Amino acid sequence: MPMREPHPSPAAGPRSDEPALEQDGEPANDPTEASRWRPVFRVLSDMDDEIARIYADNGIEDLKPNWVLEILRLHARGPMTIAELARSVGRTHSALSQKVAAMRAAGWLATAPGRDARAKLVTLTPKAERVAALLAAEWRATEAAIAELEAELPYPLTRVADDIRAALSRRSFRDRIAEHLPGTALPAGGTGNR
Repeated sequence: MPMREPHPSPAAGPRSDEPALEQDGEPANDPTEASRWRPVFRVLSDMDDEIARIYADNGIEDLKPNWVLEILRLHARGPMTIAELARSVGRTHSALSQKVAAMRAAGWLATAPGRDARAKLVTLTPKAERVAALLAAEWRATEAAIAELEAELPYPLTRVADDIRAALSRRSFRDRIAEHLPGTALPAGGTGNR
């Protein structure tokens, strides 16, 4: 399924993931020249770009595909606090608070004081309400297109995700990375961003 979440943008230039060669034919000493996971981000980014084209084709120019989940959740379930919405979509309060702020600045969401002074109630704006039915139809069409795509693949995307999660439940990605770092310990908190 397309990511619909923030992800690194590929650098400009050729899409090859082969190491760059210096003038003498030797590989450059830049570990970012080769990546096993960059192609995964690229294909998901390309799919998200195609979803954004569907929005543009329907006159929606400023909607990011990774905002649609929250719009549809609020449309289906009504106003929620940021904490409730975060739990509902499986995000941290901090991450969702930042996302809500960006969506509010773009005119898709509104916030108001919640039941207590610390909580903010998140609602859809009229702008979001006007396109919610189209977004729901797009979501269903995207799911159908992914099912169709998976039928053409020897190994479905959803199975890949499930198999990766199962493998990582046996040994974390952090531990796997740390094993390949000679004599270096990772700081508490993980590996950082790529």
